[in-house]
Amino acid sequence: MTKNESRLKLFENLAGKAVLKQEVFGTIQQAFLDLREAISEYEQAFQKFLQQNPTSQPIPFESKFNGQFEIELKFGGDVLVFLMHSNIFEFPRNHEVMKTPYVKEDLSRSYHGVINIYNFLADSFKYNRINDIGYLIGRVFINKDKVYFVEGKRELAFLFNYFGSKKFDKQAIYELIEAAIRYTINFDLLTPPYDKVKEVTVNEMKNTLDTISLKTGKRLGFKFQADEADEIDG
Repeated sequence: MTKNESRLKLFENLAGKAVLKQEVFGTIQQAFLDLREAISEYEQAFQKFLQQNPTSQPIPFESKFNGQFEIELKFGGDVLVFLMHSNIFEFPRNHEVMKTPYVKEDLSRSYHGVINIYNFLADSFKYNRINDIGYLIGRVFINKDKVYFVEGKRELAFLFNYFGSKKFDKQAIYELIEAAIRYTINFDLLTPPYDKVKEVTVNEMKNTLDTISLKTGKRLGFKFQADEADEIDG
């Protein structure tokens, strides 16, 4: 191969990879906009539900869009943060996805964007408790064809875990939102062990409760067999 031929092959590879990643980014960007729209629909639907089923106490269910990569959904005492990564990834070669006929037929299908889903306590944001813990409860991988794959905890893990036969359409988005909410409302805050909270510094005690730096998390200090079995792959 001549120097010019080698250079041409290099440039073709560079251009091809760049175009592919741009295509994947455009697809997941649109998918994230569709997710944002669907979350707004759920917010409106819940407000109608409250009008028809009034409660003695106000129940929050509201969304906030922080730029083009983050959606915040607050309901009850929880917050879900949907975070779209700005980069494009490829599955590791030993990942189960790489063994599917769908990917083997076209390796470009293994390139994907990622939407991570985190669960936080609403009070962590309200009181600016910067040391509180959030949990990654699921992540969605979407390729150039809008075909998707989900890794996650419990409800999300069973939502869709075979890559190659289902697209991230409106129905899939509804299923994802409902699974994330369902998992979150069943993922309760537990009291931490006594030994984890028996000491406090003078500085922490002098601060107001709004800014106290003692960590709070739903499973802080605990480790259950059920939680270990549900760990997210990767």
